[in-house]
Amino acid sequence: MKSFSFFRAALIAAAATGSAGALSSCKDFLEVDPVALNTTEYTFSTVDGATAAIIGAYDPLSGDNGYGTRISMYYPYDSDEMIGSSGAPDGGRRSIARYTAAATNSEINNPWNQLYQGVERANICIQQIPQSPAYTSGSAADIAAMKRLHGEALTLRAQYVFELVRNWGDVPVQFNPSVSGQDFNLPNADRNATLTRLIEDLATAEQLVPWRSEAGTANERITKGAVKALRARIAMFRGGYSENPRTGAFERQGDYLDYYRIARQECAELMARRTEHDLNTSFLEVFKSMNEKRPEAKHEIMFEVGMSTATGASGSKLGYYNGPRLRNASGTYGSTQGAVTIAPPYFYAFDSTDTRRDVTITTYEIGSTSNFQSGVALSAITDGKWRRDWHVPPVTGSVNYLDYNWPIIRFADVLLMFAEADNELSGTPSQAAKNAFLEVRARAFGGNRSKAETTLTQAGLNLNSKSGFFDAIVNERYLEFGGEAIRKYDLLRWNLFATKIAEVKANIEKMAKNEAPYQNIPQYMFYRTPSASPVQWVNSFYRPSPYTTAPAGTTRVNWRQSINAAYIANTKPAGTSYSLTLNGTTTTETSAGTGLAAEYRPGQGKELLPIPQATLSADPALQQNFGY
Repeated sequence: MKSFSFFRAALIAAAATGSAGALSSCKDFLEVDPVALNTTEYTFSTVDGATAAIIGAYDPLSGDNGYGTRISMYYPYDSDEMIGSSGAPDGGRRSIARYTAAATNSEINNPWNQLYQGVERANICIQQIPQSPAYTSGSAADIAAMKRLHGEALTLRAQYVFELVRNWGDVPVQFNPSVSGQDFNLPNADRNATLTRLIEDLATAEQLVPWRSEAGTANERITKGAVKALRARIAMFRGGYSENPRTGAFERQGDYLDYYRIARQECAELMARRTEHDLNTSFLEVFKSMNEKRPEAKHEIMFEVGMSTATGASGSKLGYYNGPRLRNASGTYGSTQGAVTIAPPYFYAFDSTDTRRDVTITTYEIGSTSNFQSGVALSAITDGKWRRDWHVPPVTGSVNYLDYNWPIIRFADVLLMFAEADNELSGTPSQAAKNAFLEVRARAFGGNRSKAETTLTQAGLNLNSKSGFFDAIVNERYLEFGGEAIRKYDLLRWNLFATKIAEVKANIEKMAKNEAPYQNIPQYMFYRTPSASPVQWVNSFYRPSPYTTAPAGTTRVNWRQSINAAYIANTKPAGTSYSLTLNGTTTTETSAGTGLAAEYRPGQGKELLPIPQATLSADPALQQNFGY
């Protein structure tokens, strides 16, 4: 029986080889010796050779410049959920988070190049595989295998190009391999035309690849369910708003409902095949399975990027760069950076009984001299879906690469995309849309649908009108997908990004002033840390502090008090002066521009990343995005 990481092992081999090699007669991915990606007939003349080429086409998904660090943890933040690495713009990752990125930023240039490497490798496979004699006149088994590889290549190209589009907008794109002597001065391609082509390609791909149950492989390899889910996701983006790269205005095409129909149909077909992919009954289990590197029984994770090698080329810093801060490098769990923190209102967006909160958000750290958890201030809480202290077995020392996989898409997204698309098309919430929505929400309350509905009403949301249902969708996706690189892009396709950034900043200020709806947030929290146990908070997160001095055996942390004048000032452009008056005392601070989206200014661009300067210099036909 193949292990959970069998495909990841093949990716390692693909990344490590640079020349042609002998091919094993065994079809197992572990035993294929990958060959160089080239266009020779020899490479693609056999299933083994084509398989090795496809493994090479998967590889640019991983590593520091793929979903191992930058695309998953630098690009999606700051948003109204999470804050990227704190600090003033530095010309690197902090400039991306603060919305002051420059075209010379290497954190932008290198992932851009790697994504295009993935496109090129997929293009070679897409061109060569259908021409192979194994595809046109091979045995039935060979033809089926080659068709699957063809479908995988189409899907990989769609994923690479989609990532380019959602981060850079109108990017240059070609759908054939590069050849010597061609004109490489490619202009910006219209985003909508590009996405339309990807949607067409995925319609072809889903006819070529098998269902998961037919393939018998882990979720690191593309199957039909993943293709259909990704096609729905791209269709939702094609039907949404996008930034005009010349003016910065957000616009929506008149044919957008056609793409909502595609998304709804794909999701409906997936929802009818629950034996392939389904919603796990436990939100915690979905992420514990990833941290413990074991299969997740319901296959809710439909496609995930395989990571391995503990290197920047093919590894992953998930759980090291993000997650709770662990400071004891010599202890049981090693050390982490804890670089992704939570926008404080996000913690309070969850109902107190919503089980997603304590998976998505951590309120503890592990200090430099022990393995015990300690409580942290509201300003220092971190994301939690990938945690070094959840790794099985524990990884000690200063190793940076834990090689956690990255989930590209989950079945929960299918349910919520169906609900959103159906609501937009129907004009009034259908029972099918409500059921899909409530299936996701009820899971967060232990499967209790009544509780899910009651807490929704208490949050001021309802499912009774098109606009009310849409607002509930916006909120539910906020809660469900925290830290999964989805929220920022959702807000952009809804044309809500500027609105929500302004809203979260206003809510931070309300917190500091103890204003509704945050008037009951405690100024202090108190905790104790029993040996070998999680941190124990002794007062409620939802009621004012019962005292100011720590009772015996407990430690006090500044909870709401950590959201002070300096914290608020730093969410504003550098140099801005901000005054906060509390209990008759006024404190004035000047922003260092280190906080949440500090330099973001609506209407001035920056929602898209700048096209790298090296590319602009080499391609005079290409224009820079608005605002740069």
